[in-house]
Amino acid sequence: MPELDAHLQQPARLRLMSMLTAVTEAEFATVRDRLEVSDSVLSKHVSALAAAGYVRSRKGVHLGRRTTWLSLSATGRKSLQAHVAALREIIAGVE
Repeated sequence: MPELDAHLQQPARLRLMSMLTAVTEAEFATVRDRLEVSDSVLSKHVSALAAAGYVRSRKGVHLGRRTTWLSLSATGRKSLQAHVAALREIIAGVE
């Protein structure tokens, strides 16, 4: 059986990582709204993924207010690709 990444098995984390593949970086509030989760839930997911080296966050100012920007690391991109490949193998019934 293909190896799934334990860090990406929660749906919100998988969606977060997938969202970040399409952009250089995304504002925390935008990601929160798209995932339809609370600030605290998103913060916990970001912290777990950052600890694994999958995402980076940086603080900045946008339109005169402090905000947090999220981006996918090279390690995160590779891990997501491997996880998706494993899911495809499972779906296809290939072992």
